[in-house]
Amino acid sequence: MQRRRSFYLQLAFTLAVCAFLIVPVFLSVLAGVTENFFVGIRSGLTLRWIGEVWGLYSETIYLSLIIAIACLAVVLAIGVPAAYVLARRGGMVARFIEETIVLPVAVPGLAIALALIITYGGFRDFRSSWAFILVGHVLYTLPFMVRSVLAVLSSIDFKTLEESAASLGASFTQRFFQVVLPNCRPGILAGSLMVVTLSVGEFNLTWMLHTPVTKTLPVGLADSYASMRLEVASAYTLVFFIMIVPLLIAMQLMADTKVPGTHRAPAEDTA
Repeated sequence: MQRRRSFYLQLAFTLAVCAFLIVPVFLSVLAGVTENFFVGIRSGLTLRWIGEVWGLYSETIYLSLIIAIACLAVVLAIGVPAAYVLARRGGMVARFIEETIVLPVAVPGLAIALALIITYGGFRDFRSSWAFILVGHVLYTLPFMVRSVLAVLSSIDFKTLEESAASLGASFTQRFFQVVLPNCRPGILAGSLMVVTLSVGEFNLTWMLHTPVTKTLPVGLADSYASMRLEVASAYTLVFFIMIVPLLIAMQLMADTKVPGTHRAPAEDTA
């Protein structure tokens, strides 16, 4: 009896916490499809506010997607090889480099943006392009990719797998792309998920780096809130969810899919 009471108390507490977190999101989404939020759902449902958001801020949505995809490509090209080198080397030097890479996470986004402006603000064409925002996003999201891949490499004996492949005559390129990367897939997907979501939703750093012609989705969202029209701002939030939730689900499904042949040495496959 006591155990059952304890279970129901824990369940009630968990549901209360979930409601505390989810109800505000639900109300915000509901406001985006309500004719008048202050009257409530009795005023009727409408897609008018979503249409206004698309008409006013569609360029910020496209730009956010472009920057997020470009950021993911750059971070993959830099972060995965960097994590591999750090995992192979090990020791104090690798640890120091790893902590240096993670440093931007500990520094406020405004400080990173200010440093970029001081360093590269004199290059006018670069400063006024979305590539300037991209640099900031890469600096901010790179640690998440490196740490995710490092965690996977630390959990498997990839050095033995590489040695087995080398004994069969595999070159370094073959070992990296056919042995290391398939076994790193869960870390790469987890890192990619974080990179894309952080890039799309990053505000502090982007707000400092953007120009009137390079507004991203979070900056446009802030502008819509500043307009004091709650329905438009909530519709903008709904558009953000429509963009990001399917991506999160797709990447989660990919991460849960087992990769055939992982954690197995090539020598075992040919035996």
